Amino acid sequence: MDEERNVNAAPEQELTEAEINELVRIRMDKLKSLQDAGKNPFELMRYDQQYYSGDIIKNYEALEGKTVRIAGRMMSKRIMGKASFTHLLDYKGNIQVYARLDDLGEDAYAEFKALDIGDILGVEGKVFKTRTGEVSIHAESYTLLSKSLRPLPEKYHGLKDTDLRYRQRFVDLIVNPEVRKTFINRSAIIAAIRQRLNEKGFIEVETPVLNSTASGASARPFTTHHNTLDIDMFLRIATEIHLKMCIVGGLERVYEMGRIFRNEGMDATHNPEFTTIELYQAYTDYNGMMELAEELISHCCTLVNGTTTVTFQGQEINLAAPFERLSMNEAVKRHTGADFMACETDEQARALAKSIGLYFEDKTICRGLLLAEAFDAFVEDKLIQPTFIVDYPVENSPLAKRKPSNPALTERFELFIAGHEYANAFSELNDPIDQRSRFVQQAMERAKGDDEAMMIDEDFCTALEYGLPPTGGMGIGIDRLVMLLTDNGTIRDVLLFPTMKPLAK
Repeated sequence: MDEERNVNAAPEQELTEAEINELVRIRMDKLKSLQDAGKNPFELMRYDQQYYSGDIIKNYEALEGKTVRIAGRMMSKRIMGKASFTHLLDYKGNIQVYARLDDLGEDAYAEFKALDIGDILGVEGKVFKTRTGEVSIHAESYTLLSKSLRPLPEKYHGLKDTDLRYRQRFVDLIVNPEVRKTFINRSAIIAAIRQRLNEKGFIEVETPVLNSTASGASARPFTTHHNTLDIDMFLRIATEIHLKMCIVGGLERVYEMGRIFRNEGMDATHNPEFTTIELYQAYTDYNGMMELAEELISHCCTLVNGTTTVTFQGQEINLAAPFERLSMNEAVKRHTGADFMACETDEQARALAKSIGLYFEDKTICRGLLLAEAFDAFVEDKLIQPTFIVDYPVENSPLAKRKPSNPALTERFELFIAGHEYANAFSELNDPIDQRSRFVQQAMERAKGDDEAMMIDEDFCTALEYGLPPTGGMGIGIDRLVMLLTDNGTIRDVLLFPTMKPLAK
């Protein structure tokens, strides 16, 4: 197979495995020829990259006619006899390079023509514009910095096997500029959240990933074994417990951004490991957390999109504060007509659930859990514009403080946008006696087979006995927020390396 033909013209269809192997062989032969000639590209240690492509294009008037040094990956090549054109891709975009035999010399130009798409080059030359107005570099010299031994796919986005984009994210990043932009924006979002919290007096802390108790959320944990201690341990399912211990210790505003691990299903919005930020502030409540959530999300949206309005999967969403606030019972009543909090007994609530077509297996299920089930079944996916659902039943909120006006409910909210949860927050429960009783109730549910129910966390109960001030706490799903602000419909598109089932050998 003629390698030159394949790098200069896009193929009409995907290359077969045999064709790819032949191209690899050709490139290996080229590498050997270079090495035999004492020009091994893998021996080079450093190249003093002076400019990025985007900076040169942006500042063309100041740089016109000046000699610059750039480095990047060759993404195209056109051979036109004694002159050639290529485009180099770097961190900030790509730029055209113009190379002539008269400038490089016969040997260097011949080697330039033999370069392959994917090779990494350093180029030194003058900045100019072509007759078509394209900002370019007129090469005076070049250096092969790394040899690409595998051909890049010409029509990567059109591959039928979309799994390949996630399994070989490094190739996805090379050939799809919108993917690179997503992850650059992801980094900017994370940095902006950190900056805004630091400005508000929060400090970033680090808490254990390995725990002896799976606590802080209702989720199935990953289990491992510590050989030296000879005990089973759990990858953390939340950072909540340790962060609230920090509040007990007098660190009044803390946050942690990091990986959480939950041994649960995978779909468009769930991955077994994901990134959250949890933050806790003494002397405030869930109302304070609502205001902070609005501020952080609106700020990040403006940062990425230049406005507080974003289009997500064809839906225009307004992220300007304030967001709508609606109690869980009011939301269910609005969409189904059922008023669960008006039921005086659990039996009445079960009859009401049946009347609206809510299925449940547990014949002893209580009113509060039925309310939560009805919300999940009939309301959640209808909440497109940002909405705080507040006042959750105590039965599914074991870490939240009860509402003084209605002890059957808690001061908890979840933020829903585009039919999915984006944040979860409480006025934190600081009564150690109440907390222990709720842990006991969770343990009973776990004993009945609910492997997502919490375990009793004795260390946390002890911490609360020393005194936790009134505190507001919140967790925000970073991956889902990035999905929303970059218009990506699946969590795999915003995780650099999502969890994948290994391919059969």
